[in-house]
Amino acid sequence: MADDVYTLDKIDLRILELLQKDGRIPNTKLAEAVALSPTAVLARVQRLTREDYILGYEARLNPRKLKAGLLVFVEVLLDRTTPNVFDQFKLAVQDRREIMECHMVAGGFDYLLKTRHDDMDAYRDFAGRVLWQLPGVRETRTFAVMEEVKNSMALDLRQAR
Repeated sequence: MADDVYTLDKIDLRILELLQKDGRIPNTKLAEAVALSPTAVLARVQRLTREDYILGYEARLNPRKLKAGLLVFVEVLLDRTTPNVFDQFKLAVQDRREIMECHMVAGGFDYLLKTRHDDMDAYRDFAGRVLWQLPGVRETRTFAVMEEVKNSMALDLRQAR
């Protein structure tokens, strides 16, 4: 996939940069910003989408207003590290909407989860009812976020140039 990045030209990268900042930018404004016709820009955006540089569009919601203001990271250590246990765990986390992200990591534990909850009571309920019942879980460590200093999905496109 890294080889695909080099097929992007400066205009493609600028389009990606602008769409990262505002996924709802009108095609005409996008075309104006990159000095191309709207038709040419639309064709580029369609190609970038088709080639999986653009994976989709979504709205960023305010978690505090939607009873998900508590952000919690959880380290998960599995009791066995066999492919079967990994597969069962990965399958089980897919069904849990409270789990926003799940990453297999190298180091002292197996997975890092990003979860959101209304408050600490809601997290404790989730931990007892769901987290500790996930397949293969031996140990967890919880890190409740006190302040979100930076929260961004934007990629640094400078290395792609």
